[in-house]
Amino acid sequence: MDPIVAEWGNLLLRWAHIITAMAWIGSSFYFMHLDATLRDVPDIPAGKGGATWEVHGGGFYEVKKYLEAPAHLPQELIWHKWQSYSTWITGFFLLVWLYYAQSDLYLIDPAVRQLSPFAAGAIGLLGLAIGWGAYDALCRSPLAKNEMALSAVLFALIVGIAWVFQQFFSGRGAMIHVGAVMATIMSANVFMIIIPGQKKIIAALTSGQVPDPALGKRAKIRSTHNNYLTLPVVFLMVSNHYPLVWSTPYTFVIVGLVMIAGALVRLYFNLHHAGKGHQWWTWIVATLALAIAAWITMSASPAGRERLGLSALVEPAVAATLPKAPLEVEQIVTSRCSMCHAREPVWQGIGIAPKGVMLDTAERIARQKEAIRLHSVLTHSMPPNNITEMTAEERRMLSLWVNSK
Repeated sequence: MDPIVAEWGNLLLRWAHIITAMAWIGSSFYFMHLDATLRDVPDIPAGKGGATWEVHGGGFYEVKKYLEAPAHLPQELIWHKWQSYSTWITGFFLLVWLYYAQSDLYLIDPAVRQLSPFAAGAIGLLGLAIGWGAYDALCRSPLAKNEMALSAVLFALIVGIAWVFQQFFSGRGAMIHVGAVMATIMSANVFMIIIPGQKKIIAALTSGQVPDPALGKRAKIRSTHNNYLTLPVVFLMVSNHYPLVWSTPYTFVIVGLVMIAGALVRLYFNLHHAGKGHQWWTWIVATLALAIAAWITMSASPAGRERLGLSALVEPAVAATLPKAPLEVEQIVTSRCSMCHAREPVWQGIGIAPKGVMLDTAERIARQKEAIRLHSVLTHSMPPNNITEMTAEERRMLSLWVNSK
């Protein structure tokens, strides 16, 4: 793929994805807040709903909720579903554009497993389908009668999926796919459970029948799951910019710790909005979980391991059949770039190679050919501010190489 097209496609898809995600997450948090602040009112039977008053933008709002459905419906209803659908659609196309169309650069790590681009994409898509299928089956099983037990099993499921992805993909690819599985679960909850249930309730009301209360309860459970998954998903989606997070052999453990921390933060706000006080213990445990995660990530950094008094990690051998950059290109890149982009960076303040990109061997340089084309030939963004003084002649040599067949 042409690097300029790839970069613009990445930017526009990511822009759309962020905007739609903000809308979806915002509405999710808002409705969870509404549920927590509802109070009994005379015109809604006790235990069947409630109302709350809000002030915003100079106006006052009275919002009511009916748990089982009102006696009648208005002519127009606002459906909150396209925020979810558009977030998943843009995220899926971004996944395909960045990780499948450019799998050699972002998804496949020969030191983990030699995969063809087709096989890597198939594994990723299969993982999304299996993740949703397993989650939905558990929610429909007798285990769902015990909320705590179901939550524990779902937690183990996601951590297990993270471990499996780590056996096939780069750390970056594994973590983004775990986030994609969780996002797929969230959006499928809306598309497959919540919206169909609401349509059945409306159909029952319009035909003069009494709606099945189980439909509303099922939708509420799935909506609650979405609420507690939101913060971990956001963390996983932005983690691809921070190689220290995913360049450890224990990425799946990081996923578990982030899920614990994110869920506890949401628990604090949900309880607080419900008038159940300030459960400060949730912040203490969440902070501890993130501190453990940070400690684990330090084990992936040579500087961090030295600080912790640990022995150096043994790097997996890369297949000898991988292509190599020409000697003159290797000399240019290693002299201008490898002080940062190496397994043990020597540039002050950098503990791990930026974005996990290492350029300290001929094989690694060849693997990053397209990235070098974009950042050092088409643009001069690397080295940053040309801090290592790469010359125009050196960039010309790189241009000849990246444009060669």
